[in-house]
Amino acid sequence: MARDLATAPEVASSTPVTTRHGMFGVWGPGDTSGYSGLVTTSMVALPAQRPYGGWFDELADHLTDSLADAGLGFDGPGGAVEKVVVEHGEITLHVRREHLVEVCRRLRDEPDLRFELSLGVSGVHYPEDTGRELHAVYHLKSMTHRRRVRLEVSVPDGDPRVPSTVAVYPTHDWHERETWDFFGIVFEGHPALTRIHMPDDWPGHPQRKDYPLGGIPVEYKGATVPPPDERRLYT
Repeated sequence: MARDLATAPEVASSTPVTTRHGMFGVWGPGDTSGYSGLVTTSMVALPAQRPYGGWFDELADHLTDSLADAGLGFDGPGGAVEKVVVEHGEITLHVRREHLVEVCRRLRDEPDLRFELSLGVSGVHYPEDTGRELHAVYHLKSMTHRRRVRLEVSVPDGDPRVPSTVAVYPTHDWHERETWDFFGIVFEGHPALTRIHMPDDWPGHPQRKDYPLGGIPVEYKGATVPPPDERRLYT
């Protein structure tokens, strides 16, 4: 079967933000990857302009019409979507958190959209993105139309609250717990937002970039495993 791919003109779609040191962008000591001398440039995607290309414009049109029924605009001041990013043949809708649940519901239920399957929720930490340090990312798939769309919600580190979408996609239950566990994003309205990987009394959220990498002693069945930076010498 032919794949339904979108095409868009090649334009500058990202701009440098900051430089990252090491494999994981760890702050300070504790980079046990062996790549502490690696320096890379972090990029941020720029908003795309119409036409987006391929079926992406159909998606925007159908979602615009559906949101209008709820008294919401698509983009612009006060709209449900902050910006649209088209990059690497994929489309990402950056959604304002207060409209996330409604956007998910419209994407799932609108016959011309029908993104009935969610592939999960994940978190990202961008400490250099001031006021938008924590991002929750949603990957949705339309089995009906064989299309994919990504949603992204950005919140400040000082107010990391995002509405839970479990009522729309029940499988988000454990995914939101995992994202809270590792990144500290609080999904308001979740039926039981508790840790799912780390112990209940674990301090901090270990996939944030300001979390120390290594240096934490771990015990397994009475056998002590030393921290990574004590197990091996990196030169």
